[in-house]
Amino acid sequence: MVRQNPISIIFCLLLLSGSGGAQNALYRNEFPLGDVTLLDGPFKRARDLNIKVLLQYDVDRLFATFRKEAGLSKKAELYPNWEGLDGHVAGHYLSAIAMNYVSVKNEECRKRMEYIISELRECQEANGKKYPDWGKGYVGGVPNSDAIWSTFKDGNFKAYRSAWVPWYNVHKIYAGLRDAWLYTGNENAKDIFLKFCDWGIDITAALSDEQMQSMLDTEHGGINEIFADAYHMTGNIKYLVAAKRFSHRLLLDSMAAGIDNLDNKHANTQVPKAIGFQRIAELTHEKVFLDAGSFFWETVTKNRSLAFGGNSRREHFPDANSCKDFVEEVQGPESCNSYNMLRLTEDLFRTRPLAQYADYYERTLFNHILSTQHPEHGGYVYFTPARPRHYRVYSTPNEAMWCCVGSGMENHGKYNQFIYTHTNDSLYLNLFIASELNWRDKGIKIKQETEFPFKEQTKLTFTGKSTHFTLLIRYPSWVRDRALIIKINGKSIAYNQHPSSYMAIDRTWKTGDVLQIILPMNNTIEQMPNVPEYIAFLHGPILLGARTGTKDLKGLIADDSRWGHIASGEKLPVDEAPAIVNVTLSKAPELLVPLKENPLVFKLPASSINTAEEMILEPFFMIHDSRYMMYWKILKPE
Repeated sequence: MVRQNPISIIFCLLLLSGSGGAQNALYRNEFPLGDVTLLDGPFKRARDLNIKVLLQYDVDRLFATFRKEAGLSKKAELYPNWEGLDGHVAGHYLSAIAMNYVSVKNEECRKRMEYIISELRECQEANGKKYPDWGKGYVGGVPNSDAIWSTFKDGNFKAYRSAWVPWYNVHKIYAGLRDAWLYTGNENAKDIFLKFCDWGIDITAALSDEQMQSMLDTEHGGINEIFADAYHMTGNIKYLVAAKRFSHRLLLDSMAAGIDNLDNKHANTQVPKAIGFQRIAELTHEKVFLDAGSFFWETVTKNRSLAFGGNSRREHFPDANSCKDFVEEVQGPESCNSYNMLRLTEDLFRTRPLAQYADYYERTLFNHILSTQHPEHGGYVYFTPARPRHYRVYSTPNEAMWCCVGSGMENHGKYNQFIYTHTNDSLYLNLFIASELNWRDKGIKIKQETEFPFKEQTKLTFTGKSTHFTLLIRYPSWVRDRALIIKINGKSIAYNQHPSSYMAIDRTWKTGDVLQIILPMNNTIEQMPNVPEYIAFLHGPILLGARTGTKDLKGLIADDSRWGHIASGEKLPVDEAPAIVNVTLSKAPELLVPLKENPLVFKLPASSINTAEEMILEPFFMIHDSRYMMYWKILKPE
């Protein structure tokens, strides 16, 4: 029996009705997206390009399946790609345009968001009338919804199991509706969302716990997180009960016990479950959920992730003996996995604001997320191969409709979400990204000017009324001990902190105060998990890669075929790829020779590799339309 705490729920409701907005209420350490402005730099350019891409999508086609399942008249044709998972991108799209509406006050995004919400309202009402036995509150676009849900509610899973991940599908529209309320405060979206949650409770009401767990063996996204959010929004205990019923014990119990049972499991099936565990933990402080969310993050980031932050191959976590597949396979880490791992990281940081979470977040944001957008046409990437001398392919609007198109729509709209966070009177500086924070509660603005990572520093300028608070500056794991330099108004300050920690400066900040942070970067290497003869080069947190030609980039711009997201060009022989020679592992970082006229560009001399010519290394996120190397084999002397 879960007991309801009236005091905590009243406090929760007060928060949700406060002036700070829905976002700060649901995620208590975040600033509203509209209060953090991106300034010129790679992230602002990526965000602005992404908005242009989003507005090329045909909204009526995105939501055609919802009207079809509700028995409403057709406005547009369905997308042909990924037939059977119709509608899964639509929820991501709603999230993305809500983010961009509040971030840059884009009116077209607002119009589209409100149009979509009105369409979903119409579908929800139509479903209740057309399917009185099961459809009240339903607003999903799952193909053959009537056949699936009319039998599912009675415990007959035949149609459910023959369909393509129905709960995963509806999870996306749940999240889209939540986000439309979360970021913009749209009450219609909230109302539709909560009625949809009630449908989810009703449709599973007759299922036993055993049937629930059997049902959860099929990929279901982060449905447990959705119900935890509904509980946070309303204080109604029925949603917390549902969140726990939708928590998959096969993963929960293992993770809570500190046992990694992820070998050969579909990776992005598991990550959203862990997000739900952590959201439940955040709201209830129950140890089993706390331990499960934390351990999942630890084992994935420290044992199962590549140097650029991504994880999985062929969409699955390999066992130790199969990690060589990272070198052999072209289906490398999936963008959706990193999207979800960053969401889990945000949740964990809210409970325990540790620098290790921000360190991982930074690495994955720069090296994986930023690299998955084409810098000219804005296409999204599904797989990022680690195989030497392979390449990535990109989506195009209204053609390729993969899962990573959906998460990609969101990725480039939330770059301003984790730069700054707060806890009471303390402000965390997590990321070194050009931006300006309007901290309304303090009456102060903080402008961060930086060209990081191309320059090893950032500068914060304070304006507004004088106000006292503690500023916690991340001391990154990649800056050597005692090498970080912090100056306030030109005067260096002393500190006792070490890498991967936060440095606290408690003072009254005044208009005109200038804080300068010097961030010396160094070359390091990182070995591939369980394949130690393969190494990656990093400069600070930035993965360095090398272009290796444009031979046979088949399907570089993907069509709408079922397998168009896979780079299907020739697999160049791995044993003929450039390799490191004449050096020990410890000396490998010293091989790179910086090119002074090009920040973050290095030369790998021909004498250090088994090729006739030197190779040039640059930030991996800048490499596009080319084959590349991100991992290098170190050959033994013989």
